[in-house]
Amino acid sequence: MSVKDVIKRSVYESLGGGTNLSALHVVLIIGIACLVGLYIFYVYKLTTKSAFYSKDLNVTMAGLPLIIAAIMIAMQSNLLVSLGMVGALSIVRFRNAVKNPLDLLYLFWSVSAGIIVGVGLYILAFILCIVMTVLLLILDMIPNAKAPDLLVLRGVADETDYGAVEKILKECCKYHKEKSRTIKNHEVELIIEVRASDREELLRRLSAMDKLTQVNCIAHDGECRI
Repeated sequence: MSVKDVIKRSVYESLGGGTNLSALHVVLIIGIACLVGLYIFYVYKLTTKSAFYSKDLNVTMAGLPLIIAAIMIAMQSNLLVSLGMVGALSIVRFRNAVKNPLDLLYLFWSVSAGIIVGVGLYILAFILCIVMTVLLLILDMIPNAKAPDLLVLRGVADETDYGAVEKILKECCKYHKEKSRTIKNHEVELIIEVRASDREELLRRLSAMDKLTQVNCIAHDGECRI
């Protein structure tokens, strides 16, 4: 038999299903994919903040390893099916707003776990789950620096004593920086980023100024570097 005949035979077998998997092997892959999906479901449920938690998204991530593992089984068993799936998946577009950027990490985890289980690398899938869980727990334990407060001051533009305001900020704040100053219809609005050593004293002294008509202190969860 020539090399050309061998190549033709191998291509023919792959087109007709040359790498068939046994039923036991398929059931094993599907079962492990289900376990990995359930594991990701509980990890996401326990680690995600309640404000960003979405059960529908969690169920989706739990089902992804199972679906992708089934796709990988089909792609291994038949070359025509694999080519068809590649063509079909290439034209699919998913558009959905992600509330929390951390959700992207879980989505890629689910997809990669499904691919790994689908090709039969079970040990790698288990190692991936353990390492990801430990990494998420360690990073979650690192505290975030407290974001500065926003101080919003409104008053009469021509009569506001900016020097007195600056003096109070220096005495009551560890850090302050003016972010915005808006003047309209003889009224001025100042937005100042502050880290107050004594917030109550700061608000009391600013409220005592005659030409300030409104004093607001807003706490926000901004992004801070550690």
